[in-house]
Amino acid sequence: MAVARSILVALLAAVCIAISTAAAATSVNTTDFVGCLALHLPPGIVYTQSSESYPSVLEFSIKNLRFVTPATPTPLVIVKATHATHVRIAVRCGAAHGVRVRPRSGGHDYEGLSYRSLDAAHPFAIVDLAALRAIRVDVRSRSAWVESGATLGELYYGIANKSARLGFPAGVGPTVGVGGHFSGGGFGLMLRKYGLAADRVVDAVMVDAKGRLLDRAAMGEDHFWAIRGGGGGSFGIVVSWKLQLVRVPAIVTVFTVHRPRNQSASDLLTKWQNVAPALPRDMILRVVVQNQDAQFESLYLGRCAGVVATMTKMFPELGVTRRDCIEMSWIESVLYFAFYGTGKPKEMLLDRGTKPDRYFKGKSDFVHEPIPRDVWESTSSWFLEDGAGLLILDPFGGKMGSVAPSATPFPHRGALYNLQYYGFWWDNTTEASEQHMGWVRRSHREMEPYVSKSPRGAYVNYKDLDLGVNEYGGDGAGASYETARVWGEAYFKDNFERLAAVKAMVDPADFFRNEQSIPPLP
Repeated sequence: MAVARSILVALLAAVCIAISTAAAATSVNTTDFVGCLALHLPPGIVYTQSSESYPSVLEFSIKNLRFVTPATPTPLVIVKATHATHVRIAVRCGAAHGVRVRPRSGGHDYEGLSYRSLDAAHPFAIVDLAALRAIRVDVRSRSAWVESGATLGELYYGIANKSARLGFPAGVGPTVGVGGHFSGGGFGLMLRKYGLAADRVVDAVMVDAKGRLLDRAAMGEDHFWAIRGGGGGSFGIVVSWKLQLVRVPAIVTVFTVHRPRNQSASDLLTKWQNVAPALPRDMILRVVVQNQDAQFESLYLGRCAGVVATMTKMFPELGVTRRDCIEMSWIESVLYFAFYGTGKPKEMLLDRGTKPDRYFKGKSDFVHEPIPRDVWESTSSWFLEDGAGLLILDPFGGKMGSVAPSATPFPHRGALYNLQYYGFWWDNTTEASEQHMGWVRRSHREMEPYVSKSPRGAYVNYKDLDLGVNEYGGDGAGASYETARVWGEAYFKDNFERLAAVKAMVDPADFFRNEQSIPPLP
C-alpha cells in the first residue's frame, strides 16, 4: 500500500510539472484539453460528447427537467472523478488549455449551474463528484469526514450506523449533495439548536485554481471562511469536509397538523411569525402552505410531553395535543420528514435517484418583520390560480440569532424566517412552464413590500438567475464586480465584498466561474 501510494504521488508530481509547463497558454484548445485528460487520467472516467454513455452520465445527477433540452449548452467533457488526484488533473488540464471546470456534487442546483451554461460560445467541463462519497465517522471525537459526492441521506445513514445518539444539522432532502449544500451554508430542522451545516464544518480538503490539494491550514482562514457559505463553484473544488457532529436524544418527537383557510389558517400564520422564532431551541415549527392549506411541521429534541407543554404555553391556538405527537429516534425523524411517513427503512436514504422527474423553479426571501394578517388572507387566492405552487416557511431564532452575520458568508441570521416560493410541474409544454414559473415570480413580486430591503435578500442555495448574471469582458476577462453586486449582495449582503476579495487572492484569473460565481474584487 505504501509503495503504491509513493508511486501515485510520484506520478502526480510528474503530471503536475508537465501540465504546469503548458499552463501559460490562455487560449481555448479543446482538442489539447481532451488529449491532456486522456493522457493523465485512467480510462473509463472521461466522457466526451461522442461517448455512448455521455447522456446517461450527464443526466444521472440532474434534478430539474427544465435543463434537459436540446437547446441547453452542455459540457464538452465530464470527468467522473474517483480520487482527488483526478480532480487535480482535470483542473490543471483545464487551466493549461483554457477550458473552465465546474464541480457537480448532487445536481440540485436550482438553476443547473453545476452542469449547464448559458453561454454556448465558451466550452466548459464538469468534474462529477458522485463517486467521491466515502463517509468516515469517529464516534469518540464526535466527528466525521465526508466526501463531496455523498448525499445528505448517505451522511445521515452513515452516522446512524455508528451511533444512535449522534446526528448532523443539515437539510431535509436526502438526495441533496453535501458539497453544494455545505458550500451555500445549508440549513435544516436542527438549525435553531445548532445553526447552519457550515457552522459545523471544522476542516476541508480542496483543489484550488492551481490544482493544489489544500486542507484548512494550507488554504488559510479567509479561504476556509469563503467555502463555508459563499456558494459552490467559485473558490475551488472541495473534495471532502470534516464535520463536528452533534448529540441527539434517544427519543425525539415529530408532528404534522393541517389547518385549512376555513380553520383560521391566516390567523395562525400571522401568530406563527412571532412564536416560531421564539420557541425553545430544541424545537422547530415550520410551515408549508399549499392549496389554501397550512401544514405545520415540527421536530422536537425530546419527548411528547415537552411538545404539548410548549405548544400549550406559546401557541395554544394551533391546538396540538398528545394525539398529534409521534415519538421516534432521530434517524426515524429524518425518514419521516424526507418521505412523509413512519415505518420507512433507513436504506431509503441511500437512494440517490437516477433521472430528473419534474420541472421546478424556486425563489426566496428573508422576513424580518411579521407580515400583516390581511396579506396572508390575500395569499389564499394565489393558490386558486393555474400553476399554483407552494410556500415554505423555515423559522430562525435560537442559535441562528446568536451568531454574527459575518461569522460565515451567510448573513441572514437575524431574520425571523426564510420564505421559499416553489413551483413544480410535469407537463413538457410552454404553457405549463409559463403558468408555474409565472406563479412563482408573481408571488415573489407581491411580497416585496413585506420582506427584507436594501438589499432584498435571497438564499444562495435557492439559486435564482432572475436576480442577475455575471457579465464578462473579452479575451477571457473576469466577471464585472459591479454587475455581480446586484445578485451578490442579495445573497451575501456586506459579506459579498469580502468574498470577492478572497476570490482575488485565491483565483485572480477567475478560472472557477459560472453565471453567478463570485468575481475577483478589482
